[in-house]
Amino acid sequence: MSLTNEIVLKALIDQFGEHIKDPTEPYTMLTITIPASQNVPILSWLRDHRDFQFVFLTDLCGVHYPANGGLELAVIYHLHSFIHNYRMRIKAFVSSLNPEIPTITEIYASANWMERETYDFFGIRFKGHPQLKRILNMDDMNYFPMLKQYPLEDQLREDKEDKFFGR
Repeated sequence: MSLTNEIVLKALIDQFGEHIKDPTEPYTMLTITIPASQNVPILSWLRDHRDFQFVFLTDLCGVHYPANGGLELAVIYHLHSFIHNYRMRIKAFVSSLNPEIPTITEIYASANWMERETYDFFGIRFKGHPQLKRILNMDDMNYFPMLKQYPLEDQLREDKEDKFFGR
């Protein structure tokens, strides 16, 4: 059996119904959006599915969409099925007011450090994570540097002239 986007999407919709939203295929990769509360059951099902076998978590990262009112932060999962050489992307959104999503470290052990890195840079808390703490930044940092809430340049600098920066 050759795995296709249509086969995977149909199986997901049959199993999880209204929890599977916004299916797209950017660069031919199946991409779906799921509720944050459903990440554990959906990812477990994909890993344990007899035919699909998404046994490898290629990547887990965060993205900040400041204009996406109420669901500003996304956790992105890239899964890989080795037996089919097939990849897919799953997005789960959370609010910046309560940036929390269940951990998937029990499903994919490799999620441990990826979740820590996502917490470190975006402040997304992974509920149930065995040791959620900063991994790359200093422990005493009181902000999350990848959030798009800070100006790109130091507005107080006086040693630069706009003509040198194409402005």
